[in-house]
Amino acid sequence: QVEVIESGGGLVQAGGSLRLSCAASGRTSSKYAMGWFRQAPGKKREFVAAISWTAGSTYSDAVKGRFTISSDKTKNTVYLQMNSLKPEDTAVYYCAAAPGSDVYADYWNFYDYWGEGTQVTVSA
Repeated sequence: QVEVIESGGGLVQAGGSLRLSCAASGRTSSKYAMGWFRQAPGKKREFVAAISWTAGSTYSDAVKGRFTISSDKTKNTVYLQMNSLKPEDTAVYYCAAAPGSDVYADYWNFYDYWGEGTQVTVSA
């Protein structure tokens, strides 16, 4: 069983920055994919960014150029640096992991394990 734990959410003013962290524990692999998704009230869960240890990273159009996903493979941890935040970025951010995968994906059911989510609120 893999445990996924997010941290780093909070309240920030528009134009500000936040950094989310996500650690996956319980399984070690040379191949790993991890992704960030978010869900705002009344909306469907949407893809934000993803990364794999071997295939690089990808972003949704909504965050491209503002968010950066990075990883520390030695710790099975990924980070989401969020800059130039907008009120529409307000959501619960979820981290997901796919141990053993050498590719990433932008759809939620690709990932096997999920965190509980962390709230990000951007005030106008």
